Amino acid sequence: MRARKSPPPAATAEASAASIDLFESKPSAANAASARVAELRFGQVGIAQLKLHSLDPALVYADVEARVRAAPQLFEGAPLVLDLSALDAVPAAAAVRALIDAVHGAGLHPVGLAAGEEGVVALARALDLPLFAKLRAEREPAPVPEAAAVPVTVAADADPAPEPVVVEVPVPAEARPVGQHHADPVRSGQRLYARGTDLTVAAVVGHGAEVIADGSIHIYGVLRGRALAGARGDASARIYCQNFQAELVAIAGQYRVFEEPVADLHGKPVQAWLEGDKLRLAPLS
Repeated sequence: MRARKSPPPAATAEASAASIDLFESKPSAANAASARVAELRFGQVGIAQLKLHSLDPALVYADVEARVRAAPQLFEGAPLVLDLSALDAVPAAAAVRALIDAVHGAGLHPVGLAAGEEGVVALARALDLPLFAKLRAEREPAPVPEAAAVPVTVAADADPAPEPVVVEVPVPAEARPVGQHHADPVRSGQRLYARGTDLTVAAVVGHGAEVIADGSIHIYGVLRGRALAGARGDASARIYCQNFQAELVAIAGQYRVFEEPVADLHGKPVQAWLEGDKLRLAPLS
């Protein structure tokens, strides 16, 4: 009977207890030290935000449950952030716990609070919940670009001017990054996200697939899944597709679910945009 070899002196009790793949070459100490343990990334796509206007758990439950029932595949079990900014005052921790229970019972999973005033920060600490950046749903005016003074040369035969002629030329705002292009089909269960830019898909977006962009979305194919433009609150974003058969479209948080085909839109080139707080859709002429 072959005696079992003792582990080398550098091995720990935990390492000796770990399972070993007999078909894998023995890793060196350097490789073991560089092996991945976890990856930490920052992202907020796919997390819904619920702005509360009432502290009544029964009313909140009824409202959220109706929304989940209207689009079960989209909302059921989805993570959720509670936005308390529309309330008259920051509620007590006990009241928020009751709201969390109501929302959870309706089919969503509250995971934190939307960042706000100092009271919300203290409330999040008391509830041991994280704070998330609030979706900028308000229609904020675009910043006015600064103007640059550009001197203009005056012809020699022109009347002399008492002062140099100066033309105010607006400096363009920082350009949006080059749009993201995707040529392959987006299949069921896949999610495609264009961070900080527009998204162009030159293929089909299948049932159960999701395409998201901080800017506008252009789909040169069939849209059968979900398209969410203006993911970070850009109300000027639009959605264009050549063949509209969508499950859901959304712009800057305003969404519309399509459980049944819409005769005027189904299979046609369509555009979607925001008009105030209303999501509009119309065939492309």
